[in-house]
Amino acid sequence: MTLTRTKATFRPPVMEARRWLEGVQFTADRPLINVSQAAPVDPPPQGLRQAMADVALSRDDAHLYGPVLGLPDLRQSLAQRTAQIYGGQIGAAQVAITSGCNQAFAAAIATLCGEGDEVILPTPWYFNHKMWLDMSGVAAVPLPTGADLLPDPAQAAACITPRTRAITLVTPNNPAGVEYPAELMAAFMALARDHGIALIVDETYRDFHSQPGAPHGLFDDPAWDDTLIHLYSFSKAYRLTGHRVGALIASEARLAEVEKFLDTVAICPGQIGQHAALWGMENLTQWLAGERDEILTRRAAIEAGRPALEAQGWRLLGLGAYFAYFQHPFAKSSAALAPQMVREAGILCLPGTMFTPADDPSGARQLRIAFANLDAAGIATLYDRLAGLKG
Repeated sequence: MTLTRTKATFRPPVMEARRWLEGVQFTADRPLINVSQAAPVDPPPQGLRQAMADVALSRDDAHLYGPVLGLPDLRQSLAQRTAQIYGGQIGAAQVAITSGCNQAFAAAIATLCGEGDEVILPTPWYFNHKMWLDMSGVAAVPLPTGADLLPDPAQAAACITPRTRAITLVTPNNPAGVEYPAELMAAFMALARDHGIALIVDETYRDFHSQPGAPHGLFDDPAWDDTLIHLYSFSKAYRLTGHRVGALIASEARLAEVEKFLDTVAICPGQIGQHAALWGMENLTQWLAGERDEILTRRAAIEAGRPALEAQGWRLLGLGAYFAYFQHPFAKSSAALAPQMVREAGILCLPGTMFTPADDPSGARQLRIAFANLDAAGIATLYDRLAGLKG
């Protein structure tokens, strides 16, 4: 039997987890707590929805093919906003708009890798990155992280071979939540440049970083685009997950290659979603600041409740943006525990085995909790149910 590209990888973890709900009944006094997916469950704010409706009704060109690399005004606006946040010089010609951030990653890999090449991924890894590498014939080289869940540049250096084409970092991290310090990001930038490989930085959750100021200074380097490929998503910022609007920032030469990929896969990003992202950047700065404050409040609730849970053997390994990453106290693997939690505790979350290589035992002890859609009361209920688990 031919091993096709899709058969080279695993089933989508979030879709796999949803199958655990089949046949399970939840009651009004004990509803399901779904902490499996990091996506807003509320629609965009009313002003943004109205702006989208206006575009749909009044702009004929919004229903036609648009530029492959995205709306010029949105590219310019994102270039300016990114430079405002990080410093440095970023031009609109260095920005491509994509159909979601996953497509931005896929496009970057298409420009970097050939059959049998390698990309280093810190573990626990974002599973869609691993899946795309599998389906591209590219080897994902796992880079285990330590107790702090931060990757070590020295360990990464030992993983580099003549086939290595990139190192991929996700910060704030999915699944672990941890925020990579600016000094660590600079060290990885230097490492990648020294070896002539790319540094892909996925900052999907940048807008919910807990620290004030720039998360790092990579764009301050005048030659940043010889090494850095930056990924971003409008989905979490403006609740546009269903409209698939992401971005890739890189050199103009790389974007010329990216254009080939995007034109072949989707021709152009959805026009109405792009107009929505642009309207959001122009009008929702204060609203987004409020969204960030709410996420940080929920993060604080996770932190406040941890002592009682840790007294029962749980351990909070990482926390940030949308995610809390736990080590559970039970003997069984998280792969068996997670489906059991649906039936016995009414909690749907993802096991660490979905974020680690099959031969990495750490995943069997870990669970990812995507807490962003729970308020403080919901987090308290979550903790009560976790405390009542019998592994």
